[in-house]
Amino acid sequence: MLYQNENPPPDMRERQRIMVVDNDQDMQSFLNNTLEQEGFDTIVVADADSAAGLVDSLKPDLVIIDSISPEQDNLESLALIRRHSSAPIIMLSPEYEPETMREAFSGGADDYIRMPFGVKPFIARIRAKLRRSQPSL
Repeated sequence: MLYQNENPPPDMRERQRIMVVDNDQDMQSFLNNTLEQEGFDTIVVADADSAAGLVDSLKPDLVIIDSISPEQDNLESLALIRRHSSAPIIMLSPEYEPETMREAFSGGADDYIRMPFGVKPFIARIRAKLRRSQPSL
């Protein structure tokens, strides 16, 4: 897991970096452990304001936002992060209402995953988003 003061130069990075935005410590731990076991570096933050302040400097390759935050509007959080980053954004949510999904995609999400979810399909979706976001050589 990376913290605010740890930022290796982009040419020295070997692992792709994923920012996790979630205020639940159990979910933070689960996502951090799962992603690191799959070979990703993780940046874990508790809220969208912190994430927006770090995406410019830490330049994550992908951002995962848990939509359950009683303190913030989920779409505002998404828009705030999107203003600071063009990295793919995956939104996690227990909701499966078509209107909620439409709003998430309209607000800048690249994927919407309903919780609970299987780890293998989750990782496959992350890898697909990362593959499509990489510049062609």
